[in-house]
Amino acid sequence: MRNKFLCVGANIRISAVFHAMALYIFSTLFCLSGAHGGTESDDPISTHSVVYTQAKRNAVAALNIPAEGDSARAAELSEEDKRFRTQALIWGGAGTVLAYGATVWWKEGTSGHFRTTNEGWFGQDTYAGGADKLGHAYSTYVGTRLLASAFEWAGNDRDDAVILSAATVFGTMLAVETLDGFSKRYKFSKEDLIMNTLGTGLGLLFEKNKRLDDLFDFRLHYWPSGDAKRLNQVGPVGDYSGQTYLLVAKATGIPQLKNHDVLRYFELVAGYGSRGFEPNDGVPAPDRSRHIYFGISLNISEILRNTVFRDAKEKNLNRQVTDTVLEYVQVPGTAVLADHRL
Repeated sequence: MRNKFLCVGANIRISAVFHAMALYIFSTLFCLSGAHGGTESDDPISTHSVVYTQAKRNAVAALNIPAEGDSARAAELSEEDKRFRTQALIWGGAGTVLAYGATVWWKEGTSGHFRTTNEGWFGQDTYAGGADKLGHAYSTYVGTRLLASAFEWAGNDRDDAVILSAATVFGTMLAVETLDGFSKRYKFSKEDLIMNTLGTGLGLLFEKNKRLDDLFDFRLHYWPSGDAKRLNQVGPVGDYSGQTYLLVAKATGIPQLKNHDVLRYFELVAGYGSRGFEPNDGVPAPDRSRHIYFGISLNISEILRNTVFRDAKEKNLNRQVTDTVLEYVQVPGTAVLADHRL
């Protein structure tokens, strides 16, 4: 499906809105499908995402359209076209997420009154050791950043596009969390709402500060956990024990190092992950643990820029796709991390 959109220039222009909504939807589902597991009230049924991670990555990759082309096309749009595209992004993405929730998350109906729960944060006694909370922050961060490109494609200037993106992502997540509070199966979680706010704010900050964006990445590293394999629940959504969230500082973001023959290919990494929490058979593992990681990783984008894409005269589409994915995903085997168990 990705090749169909990426090979023909005309299709790239037309499909941007669909990829934007796909990304927005997948990011939201990534955040909520697994996180709902800890907010159920009396229904023991566990929820596991049906969203395949490669589809999400395809949507992420396809959104990175050349900025100059976007600006030129946006200038040609009438106000009517601009409004239509902008509203399509807002209501198309948010409406699809809420429709999915109505048929999957809230299909048991409403409780008739608003209920809340205290899920905790990163404690040993929480159901995911805090990995679910970082999942909320990560998803809203990614959604905010990439949906901003779609709003710019729709004809909005850069600043307006970023604000629209943040408002759309946060507004939809707020609606979902509120509806959880009225559902029979789930309850409202203030912790989830706070992490949604944090992720949206972080995405807004990075979009408005290029120097900060050049220096740091917020990435997800996923490697299937033993429990996920045993229970046939492999996937980056509900397999909290396979998730590691990383904050990466890139040497290429430091003027004194960006052109260094060796150091420009390396990054400093700090991260967090929980192990042995979920998925499980309903009984948490007795040796479940929480970990802080730190170490170094390879800047794969920089390596590819100076090898595979070395002879490219400009930043071609293949490089755009690669750079976009690698900004949010840590490739397994590309980092050496020390482990401190909490």
